[in-house]
Amino acid sequence: MKIAIDCRHINSSGIGVYLKGCLPYFLASEHRFLLICRGTIPGEAQGHDRVEIIETNIRPFSLAEVLRRPKALSEAINACDLYYSPFMNIPRGLRIPLYTTIHDMVFPDLPGLVSSAGLALRMFFYRRAFRHSSRIFTVSEFSKGRIEYYSDNKVPVTVTHSALQPYLLEPPAGTEEPAPAFAQGPYILFVGNIKKNKGLVYLLDALLLAKKEGPIPPLVILGNMGNFRTFDEAVHAKVSLFEPGELHIVGSLSQEELRALFRGAALLVQPSLYEGFGLPPLEALVSGCPALISDIPVFREIYDGLPVQYFTLGNPEELKQKIFAIIEKNERINLTEEETRRYNFEKTARIIMKAWEAHA
Repeated sequence: MKIAIDCRHINSSGIGVYLKGCLPYFLASEHRFLLICRGTIPGEAQGHDRVEIIETNIRPFSLAEVLRRPKALSEAINACDLYYSPFMNIPRGLRIPLYTTIHDMVFPDLPGLVSSAGLALRMFFYRRAFRHSSRIFTVSEFSKGRIEYYSDNKVPVTVTHSALQPYLLEPPAGTEEPAPAFAQGPYILFVGNIKKNKGLVYLLDALLLAKKEGPIPPLVILGNMGNFRTFDEAVHAKVSLFEPGELHIVGSLSQEELRALFRGAALLVQPSLYEGFGLPPLEALVSGCPALISDIPVFREIYDGLPVQYFTLGNPEELKQKIFAIIEKNERINLTEEETRRYNFEKTARIIMKAWEAHA
């Protein structure tokens, strides 16, 4: 069987992690592959004798993809047995079975994230995915329920969890990895794009309360500065209330730097209003870092039985108290092998491939 895979999202955050995690297991199978790439060709695909690469400059969700997709590209994809997209963008002109991963339904569930025009455009792509997909994969039972709600149960949905990137499971090197330059003591870590659904404003409120009582540990925000300025004005306003040294915004880091950042943090706080899966708390736990997360349904599902602590959204006093109680306790996390392997991309890739093979 020959499978076409859209790899243009390979450098995206959540979608790219999911695709990078599954791809090695796809390529290790007996199937042949056509990978559609834009700018980056996955390393494991280069020189692979069962992989064909097509490079294109067409952006996902662009007018060119929907209206003016090159005929040669469509013909190459239609010569395959099926097409897989790790996101909800379904190009026109395809006549083979389509499989899609949709990570969440955050935009219709939280419509204030984007303008009405932006929501309408996203719903166009959601509905195309519902209409044309033979099966949709998603990363949690919570997201499955939301997809079934919006699609009126017209397309089968299968849960295929997200998982850890392998580099986070590597043991520490012989010499200690370099600590971040600002890490002169315990620091709090927040990881995620700076969007309203990530709930950073709740964490800032708690720390601003703590500032009234005395010094606070620095907060490290691992996120995109562009998103920081664009997507949540409330966050932007509150940041100006912190003194130099109390808050650090960190952009792109190497794998070694990311691993050191997680392993050096006193605590990760994930105050999300909404997630499809919510990977950073798991990344923290395997790094030995405690995780304090919002009490939302998807986190109760994904982190059931794992050593996380929860707090109530909208209660900055409770969040403040729990932050300082965890930091004062100063205990590291030691997951069991079973807990570490609960979510892994080999399992996810096998579920996806089983669905492909059933179609054949």
